[in-house]
Amino acid sequence: MMLLSMLALAQSVAPPEPGTLPPQALPDKGCAAYLWAVQDQRFVAMAEPGRLRLVLDGKPVDLPATEAGGVGTLGLASTTRYAGAGVVATLDMTIVRRETLQDGAMVSEAALRLIRGNQDEIVVPVGGLVGCAATSR
Repeated sequence: MMLLSMLALAQSVAPPEPGTLPPQALPDKGCAAYLWAVQDQRFVAMAEPGRLRLVLDGKPVDLPATEAGGVGTLGLASTTRYAGAGVVATLDMTIVRRETLQDGAMVSEAALRLIRGNQDEIVVPVGGLVGCAATSR
């Protein structure tokens, strides 16, 4: 019984680790950033102007944006804070437009910071692409 209590305690204090997100469609309007973990190339997040979608504790979660700032591109801010489901996430990203990418751009540098309550924070280096709905051109 003591071992089970210790395991439950260890799981409850662990920082939120993003799981692998299943494939996501392009947005109906506007643009979204599709982000992969640099370390292992897992698809871990999709960011739209009003929300961040990721997998936490094995379940897909949409966190609403609570604050956005910095110079943005294609409707996405360079720094956005999201909160919900007991988690605060901050996404810092640099979006670069390329002539070779139609209806989108490249996320050349980015970091996804996740914290649950007052517990340890995890920072996941990410990168990816921005895809836009055809009507967003």
